[in-house]
Amino acid sequence: MKLFGLLIVFCCLMGTLKAQEQRPALPVLSKNDTIKTYVTLLDGEMVPWIVTPEVIIRDSRIFKTEADRRAFNLLRYNVRKVIPYAHFAGDRYRQLQRDLALTGDKGKQKELIYACNTQIKEMFKKQIMNLTITQGEILIKLINRETEITTYDVVKELKGGFSAFSFQLAARIFGHNLKETYDRNEQRDIEGILQEAGYDSYKN
Repeated sequence: MKLFGLLIVFCCLMGTLKAQEQRPALPVLSKNDTIKTYVTLLDGEMVPWIVTPEVIIRDSRIFKTEADRRAFNLLRYNVRKVIPYAHFAGDRYRQLQRDLALTGDKGKQKELIYACNTQIKEMFKKQIMNLTITQGEILIKLINRETEITTYDVVKELKGGFSAFSFQLAARIFGHNLKETYDRNEQRDIEGILQEAGYDSYKN
C-alpha cells in the first residue's frame, strides 16, 4: 500500500512539473501597457486580440445615365424622409400589442386603442400631411416592413373596417394602395438605402 501511495504522489508531481513546463510564456509588459485585452494561445504563445465593430463593405453604384443617378438620389431622399415615421408607427403598434396583451378588460383595451389612434392622428396632422405622394407610397411599404401587416390592416385594427375602407378609397384617389406589401427582393433599391442609413427596424 505504501508503494502504491508513493507511485500516486510521484505521478501527480510529474504531471504538475510537465504542466508547468508546457505553460506558455506570458507577454512581457512595459509601463506603457495599460490597455486590458483578451489573449489566446497560438503556437505556444499568448497572443492578444481585440473585438472590432462590424465593418460593412459596399460596392460603389454605377449608373448608366445621369438621369438614373438623379432618380436614385431622389429615392434616397424620400426614403430617408419617411424613415422616422415608419419607425414611430412600428414602435407604437408593437407597444399597443404589448399593452393589449397585458389586460383582458375590454374597456381598458378601447382606451389603449383610442390613445394610440389619437397619437398617430396628431402626428399625421402635424407632419405626415406634408409628405409628397411618392413619400406616402414609400411610407406605406415601410409600415408593412415594420409591422408585418399592411397599413390597411393597421387602420382596420385601430379604427374598424369602415374607416379602413374609407381610407383605402381616399388613398386610391392619389394612386396609393394601403394593402400594399413590402418585398425586400423587389424593393432592392429601397432596402439598400435603408441598410446604408443604418436602419434598425424591428425586422432589420
